[in-house]
Amino acid sequence: MDSQADEIGVGPDRGALRDLPAIERLAGQVDGPPLLAVAAARAEVAALRERIVAGTVRSVDHEALRSAVERRVADLAAASLRPVLNATGVILHTNLGRAPLAPDAAAAAAVVASSYSNLEYDLGDGGRGSRHDHLRALLADLTGAEEAIAVNNNAAGVMLALAALAGDGEVIVGRDQLVEIGGSFRVPEIIAASGVRLVEVGTTNRTRAGDYEAAIGPATRALLRVHQSNFRTVGFTESPGIAELTDLAAGHGLPVIDDLGSGAADPIGDEPLVGRSVDAGAVTCFSADKLLGGPQAGVVAGPAGAVERCRRHPLARALRIDKLQLAALEATLRLRRDRGPAAIPATAMLEADTADLRRRATAMVAAIGAAATVAERTARMGGGTLPTLELPGPVCLVTPGTAGANGLAEALRRGEPPVIARIEDEAVLLDPRTLTDEEALVAAAVVERALG
Repeated sequence: MDSQADEIGVGPDRGALRDLPAIERLAGQVDGPPLLAVAAARAEVAALRERIVAGTVRSVDHEALRSAVERRVADLAAASLRPVLNATGVILHTNLGRAPLAPDAAAAAAVVASSYSNLEYDLGDGGRGSRHDHLRALLADLTGAEEAIAVNNNAAGVMLALAALAGDGEVIVGRDQLVEIGGSFRVPEIIAASGVRLVEVGTTNRTRAGDYEAAIGPATRALLRVHQSNFRTVGFTESPGIAELTDLAAGHGLPVIDDLGSGAADPIGDEPLVGRSVDAGAVTCFSADKLLGGPQAGVVAGPAGAVERCRRHPLARALRIDKLQLAALEATLRLRRDRGPAAIPATAMLEADTADLRRRATAMVAAIGAAATVAERTARMGGGTLPTLELPGPVCLVTPGTAGANGLAEALRRGEPPVIARIEDEAVLLDPRTLTDEEALVAAAVVERALG
């Protein structure tokens, strides 16, 4: 017997439930891979059945149901990792993949990805080779080091150096350098994970070479210096330079591991120079995907004996780069050597000409229309690099209308392609510094559609 709710018309419509189509038949009405079509049909029918049972739907709209299945199939088929347009003005945007590769580097990775390669094969004698050989000369040329290897990222390089050079003892580090990098990774945790015991010296703002020397004991295996990548301590501060530390360490027969974070091959702001640390004799760790503008990778460079110990350590296999990273990094290093830093997109963005930025911003404003104007704002390097460096320049400022700035920014993120912008002063900001000429016009078209 039907319930009273059914009798007064607030319960499920039995006819609507009977009208729900069979999963296989509904899936056969939409385009797409059969497995995805069945999964989408099953999910949409289940959701519709719940609404019918709840009494919020009284009949089945078959065309609407088919359209919903098609949309779900498209969502299921779409790749999760996809390109976006970075209109934030943050050049090394960690959440957006940091540095875009140069076309030559991307092409090199694609070629190696689609074929076999001599990754660890010696074409001369037909025996086993080393993946590190492909980068050895290029990294030596860049850093001036006797030896260098590349691993998965800079944190991996630091961990490997600690494990290989100090794994059975203690490493001494100043309290002013116990920093936290992006993603809540902290230097003490990296040290602990490498199996090394941490010895802290000095104070938050002042650490002297004498503090390191006083802490050196029988279990000391290395001294560690860590660059304050994503912040700066100012005022009453003191910290020994790398040459002072390496001289001290050499007197005790100890290595110095210098974690530069991003590191810089050429002078820029107050970023520490790779060559200066290498020349001082430190085992130098830095990132290949930040100021170098390559793929995600970390480099360990320095005295041949120390780097060889890193290369032979068991952890090196777990932290090694794959053939795609290696191909892209080799191409990036060759580009930089042969054509200079301007051939690398991240470096080109950093040094972008104001006239080019204004031309790009003006073209975006013209494409968007009355809601957009050219304004002056400041871009950033990002990626935990050069936190005090400001990059002023022209931008495209969009008045969001009734949707509000958050609503328009969301619409841009859901656009095709997704456009990631900034919100400032209740307006949506698109910075041409992190867009090419073509991308700027595509972003403007997405904005125009979002504005309706």
